[in-house]
Amino acid sequence: MLATPGALAQLNLADARSVVRYMRPKRVAAGTTFIRAGDAVDNDYMLLVIDGDATVESLPSPTSESLVVTVLGPGSLIGEMALIDGEQRSATCKASTDLAVGVLSREALARMIEEQPGVAARLLLAISKRLSDHLREANRKLMTFSQVGRAMQQELDATHAVNRRLLDHKN
Repeated sequence: MLATPGALAQLNLADARSVVRYMRPKRVAAGTTFIRAGDAVDNDYMLLVIDGDATVESLPSPTSESLVVTVLGPGSLIGEMALIDGEQRSATCKASTDLAVGVLSREALARMIEEQPGVAARLLLAISKRLSDHLREANRKLMTFSQVGRAMQQELDATHAVNRRLLDHKN
């Protein structure tokens, strides 16, 4: 599963098997929030979904509730940014169904770097590629939202101009 498009397609089967040997299995019950946005403690790991589905939710803001961003299933990776940088989680993840996952900690990654540097390098390149793809997609979405915002502003400006002329004409 680690070498699927949802996970790390750049790894060959032998590399994927090597990576899995550094993971530990874990079960997560349906309904459990297993990653919380903003968590900064004990968050230096990523998960490979083996079975089940999880939702990824955006951070709530003062003016809105959290929003389900995506649903991830078997073959998906969760938390790869924290594996790399150990920083606060950027989203909240909940088990939609019972989950079976493989956990790769930063400590296990460090062992892999010492014991199998070639596999570790290919894993890190694959994760980097995945993060790069996500960033490019986010940039595309931001550009689209920006274009929609400009179009809406132009529509509002035009409506305002018409309303202003109607009011000026009445006076």
